[in-house]
Amino acid sequence: MVSRRSYGSYNDGCAAAHALDLIGERWTMIVVRELLLGPKRFADLQRDVLGIGPGILTRRLHELTTHGVAVRRRLPGPGRADVYELTTWGRQLEVVNSTLSAWAVQSPSMPFDADMSPDTLVLAMRTHARPVPNHPGPRAVSLALTDSRQENLSPVHYHAVMTADATVIHRVTELGRADAAIAASTREWKDCIIGGTPLTRLPGISVTGDRSTAELLVTATSLRSDDGV
Repeated sequence: MVSRRSYGSYNDGCAAAHALDLIGERWTMIVVRELLLGPKRFADLQRDVLGIGPGILTRRLHELTTHGVAVRRRLPGPGRADVYELTTWGRQLEVVNSTLSAWAVQSPSMPFDADMSPDTLVLAMRTHARPVPNHPGPRAVSLALTDSRQENLSPVHYHAVMTADATVIHRVTELGRADAAIAASTREWKDCIIGGTPLTRLPGISVTGDRSTAELLVTATSLRSDDGV
């Protein structure tokens, strides 16, 4: 297979051109997107990035690790599974992902009806996240999202904390204390967070605990008209 020549090899010293040499190949930023919230195994990435073949995924991960955007490491304990995770430099691509999303959403051919992976949807929430100055804090929400694109998958868990200073959301493996718990499919949660449908009109979304705290998470992370995305 003939490798693509870099822009630098054509005497192009533009930093943006070099960035495209690093992450401009098809599927590369999608793989990066699925690593922004934490490490994943090769099988996890194959599951979450629909349409990518194992050969292409192997090449993209090799390119990302070669360029220092990601690393491969072995988890301790039984099984000793290998995972891929972004480096500190690689995690800075979250702002690139958010900026690309804000630009692309203005496209007339944007597939607004298409589903999103759990991590992609939470990344959108992080992009829109804002503090809640008029409410006492901190308030915490446990969020469990099931991927609507595939059947029989376990939910992915996230923990959100809202304060007067910021709203932060992380993917977690162990559930912490929360004032409210939300369980939803990604399709219905997208309808709420991005589509603006109120929680009360989405009966498939389960809310337990303090409902006002669940509503507060929606207020703090949903798309608004002045967000531009």
